[in-house]
Amino acid sequence: MEFDKARFKKMFPNLAEELESGEHKVSTNSVRTDAQKGESAASKRFVHYIPDVIDFIRRCDTEEQAEEIIAFMEKRGEIRKQYAKRLRRQLRDKGVRSFGSKKEENFYLKHGQK
Repeated sequence: MEFDKARFKKMFPNLAEELESGEHKVSTNSVRTDAQKGESAASKRFVHYIPDVIDFIRRCDTEEQAEEIIAFMEKRGEIRKQYAKRLRRQLRDKGVRSFGSKKEENFYLKHGQK
């Protein structure tokens, strides 16, 4: 199926604008033609890993951010009230870095096991 540029713009104006603007480009630094090799090169360490409240707290810069995480997860029922209370006490007494070093951007991609 072929489209000329004008017809494409008329049918998909937002997509055409996004493609022409070049703002949302994603660079590709490698291409794999063998699917099995590509799959074996993918990180397996964090497959099916679900971050917990500590993982989220370790991304925080301030105690206020950590408190927001605790309150949010407690409100959603993802952590119990008693556990939230213990986390708040540790946060207040020992600070946000007492939960571990700060997890940098793209932590799971950088530390995935091949």
